Amino acid sequence: MIRPLAAINKAAENLKHVATRTPLQFNAQLSEFYGCNVYLKREDLQIVRSYKIRGAYNKIVSLSEKEKQKGIVCASAGNHAQGVAYSCKMLNIKGTIFMPSTTPSQKVNQVKLFGKEHVDIVLVGDTFDDAHSAAVKFCKDKAASFVHPFDDLKVIEGQATIAKEIIEDADFKIDYVLVPIGGGGLAAGVISYFSHTSAGTKIIGVEPEGAPSMYVSIRNGVNTELASIDKFVDGAAVKKVGDKTFTICKEGLSEIVLVPEGKVCTTILNLYNQQAIVVEPAGALTITALDFLREKLKDKNVICVVSGSNNDIMRTEEIRERSLQYEGFKHFFVIRFPQRAGALKEFVSNVLGLEDDIVHFEYIKKNNRESGPALVGLEIKNPKDLDVLKNNLIRSGFQFEYLNQNTNLLQFLV
Repeated sequence: MIRPLAAINKAAENLKHVATRTPLQFNAQLSEFYGCNVYLKREDLQIVRSYKIRGAYNKIVSLSEKEKQKGIVCASAGNHAQGVAYSCKMLNIKGTIFMPSTTPSQKVNQVKLFGKEHVDIVLVGDTFDDAHSAAVKFCKDKAASFVHPFDDLKVIEGQATIAKEIIEDADFKIDYVLVPIGGGGLAAGVISYFSHTSAGTKIIGVEPEGAPSMYVSIRNGVNTELASIDKFVDGAAVKKVGDKTFTICKEGLSEIVLVPEGKVCTTILNLYNQQAIVVEPAGALTITALDFLREKLKDKNVICVVSGSNNDIMRTEEIRERSLQYEGFKHFFVIRFPQRAGALKEFVSNVLGLEDDIVHFEYIKKNNRESGPALVGLEIKNPKDLDVLKNNLIRSGFQFEYLNQNTNLLQFLV
């Protein structure tokens, strides 16, 4: 199932005047911090701000004229949709694009921008898998061609052109390539090209901790659909990877690293604040994984594929919130204050440290609020002070429940 070199080279020809040849940039700051040579393959600089244009265009341009005339259909969480929309406009064909209703509005608007009058957008369901099911049904009803976001050989060959550019631009031995995994198309493409040209290079896949579909499938030895996923890293939030991509990845991946969504958020903020690089959650996966591979990568040449930059600015507060919680600076409690005068004052004086801030306070009950439990959010200067805070609550006689580890309840309340 590994894609032949000739097919990948053909894809590169197809994309010659369509996809940007993105730079392979040495990153001095990351290299110094992690003790290795870190290079970023900047697919966030594509015209549609992600690598997805490669696979989408290569698939669509390979269709017969009769198939093109009937139109194409796709399902996408956002980036594949933009690649398909741009391709439809370039090739002057009609496309219908199904996207989850949870897709950030920035990505929906970008699809409209790139496709213009050539595409119709249908928002349906909560996940990619919901949109995919609706798209497949529509495709059968209209006898249109389906352009899969990852589980298609032509799509895989298009994504493989990233690896071709890496090999051609790197004047050094490549020890590791880190690739983000959603459905597995990018990883399968990179594995295919490197297996022909640099078999000694280790390919490491990176998935969000809340959507480990490839990791679970390889562990189980069979492509496995997850019952539920965390949709925050929307570009990699897939319940089930492709059958074709699974076959390639289970043989070609050196390992898979799972990274917490909160840590991804920290990476997004650091890249923006320190290096003026804008990435979406999926685009931050590989750089986030460096933290979990530090010893293995020491003194090695490492390439991180930065897959996309379609980040909705409206998500910034959520990203900051997740980062603060993960790094241990923000904590939420349900606190039942004693029914006596001065209890709140006692809480501020005896429980909080001098630099601790109350950033959220809300009585949960709608009546008799002063005698009921309160939802309290606190920001602390040092994550190590959490135990001191809890001990102060206990010593002062406050009954409380710590919420940070109860993600579902915390998302419901806050």
